[in-house]
Amino acid sequence: MKRIGLTGGIASGKSTVARWIAARGVPLLDADQLSRDLTRPGMPALERIAAAWPEVVRAGELDRPSLARVVFADHKARARLEAMLIPAIVDAFESWAERQAQAGHAVCVFDAALLFEQRLESRFDGVLLVAAPQDLQIERLMARDALSRVEAQRRLAAQLPLALKRPRARWILENDGSFDALRERFEALWPAMIAKIVPAT
Repeated sequence: MKRIGLTGGIASGKSTVARWIAARGVPLLDADQLSRDLTRPGMPALERIAAAWPEVVRAGELDRPSLARVVFADHKARARLEAMLIPAIVDAFESWAERQAQAGHAVCVFDAALLFEQRLESRFDGVLLVAAPQDLQIERLMARDALSRVEAQRRLAAQLPLALKRPRARWILENDGSFDALRERFEALWPAMIAKIVPAT
């Protein structure tokens, strides 16, 4: 079975592309959802987060906006949080990918915003990068999450610059225009990607 990594900066359109891939019947695992699962009430990761930042856990549940404000304002806090979650997320992906292979799937996809930041690309046969201009990301992020421009810029700064991601991606899907333009590019790119990595039967 072939493995594809899907990544892109925050507010790049990656989640939209993930939905299109999943709609084609391709097994897709979302790292953000894994993170949510790992931080449910009673989970060890939530207990570690509560010990590190008591103010972000309320009534036994994680207050994600509060946690985001903490970790996006302090790179040491962000690194500490990633150390708590990333190894478990990777282990969960590996177990899931093995199950997809045993089920006979030809390809699976792992959707992870921090794939390059965590140096995970060697686990995949190729990485698809959804690339959007920074100004567009900021505007989308401000509108989507009701953030100030400074807050949006801070969140972008927590991720690798697009210029450093491009050389590490096998495929790049440019999202610098309309929704329809992105869909058209995806519909052209995806079959070509699969044809290159999955042997014809």
